[in-house]
Amino acid sequence: MTSPCSTPPAGATTRNRSILVCGGAGYIGSHMTQWLATQGHTVTVLDNLSSGHRQAVHWGELIEADLLDAPALEQVFRRKRFDAVMHFCARSLVGESITKPYDYYANNVTGTLNLLETMRRHDVNKLVFSSTAAIFGNPIHDVMDEEHPKVPINPYGASKLMSERIFADAAQAYGLHSVALRYFNAAGALPEHGIGEAHACETHLIPNVLRSALGTGGMLKVFGHDYATHDGTCIRDYVHVQDLAQAHSLAVDFMDENPGAHAFNLGNGQGFSVREVISTAAAVVGRSIPYEVAPRRAGDPASLVASSCKARAQLGWRPQWTELEPIIESAWRWHRNPPQWFPSQA
Repeated sequence: MTSPCSTPPAGATTRNRSILVCGGAGYIGSHMTQWLATQGHTVTVLDNLSSGHRQAVHWGELIEADLLDAPALEQVFRRKRFDAVMHFCARSLVGESITKPYDYYANNVTGTLNLLETMRRHDVNKLVFSSTAAIFGNPIHDVMDEEHPKVPINPYGASKLMSERIFADAAQAYGLHSVALRYFNAAGALPEHGIGEAHACETHLIPNVLRSALGTGGMLKVFGHDYATHDGTCIRDYVHVQDLAQAHSLAVDFMDENPGAHAFNLGNGQGFSVREVISTAAAVVGRSIPYEVAPRRAGDPASLVASSCKARAQLGWRPQWTELEPIIESAWRWHRNPPQWFPSQA
């Protein structure tokens, strides 16, 4: 894929940092710890293991703790000195956030405040935050940049947007430096390192397509086939999880010279329909993947595609996984041979 954005050379750093990865036992967090370790950084993982997996922590010490437990956080920061914090801890199921909004605001906002207060007491002033395209709500442009109106339509998106607002206020009041990275659709895996999208309750399209191909996930459902798109199904932007990890690492370096609160959209810059994902997956696995059409889901926009020009220009982000087929192929290799602790039928 040819990018419409100009991308300067990425600035390399040789500085070893001590980085706390909150949520480092989860899908994106575990890939983050692998990336940091290969870059020579010292990694500490904090996770309550409610949705993450102890066995996914191959790089760095695991501390089992919850962001809602302020005294436990205090002990973590007393034990070690951190140069920066990466924050992946969140409840992230859109439908569940609608039925359990208190849980989402408590976990995603109060937990974040606890972390920020502890960081401030221990003079740690760099934070990279896992945000989401859900802060934007329904798109009014085909390709969404950082200035797109932010009108979240569910508590999950609202909780993430609240956190971003807190970071802006904290920059002015306390000198916090932060980068919020707004993902569109994380995908793919690093099967050679034993990590992939290990969700017991899976809601994402690509893993559900692959589970259906394996016969372990039931009949695949396509929610809606009458959208105003070229084939009637929703269009989404997919970015490989390792490219997300690269962006987080670059964000830490970026804060060295750029104080204050910043935000970047992360995506492929092009969209693929549900039917295109299914047909590409069928080519990867070597057989057709049947599906049934189900009614539309409430709150599903027809198309969500990111502009990542700002991340390319300012962070020097250079995604390596720019085509859909290799992204799906990496996930297929993980799902076809998952680690014993996560059986494929889970």
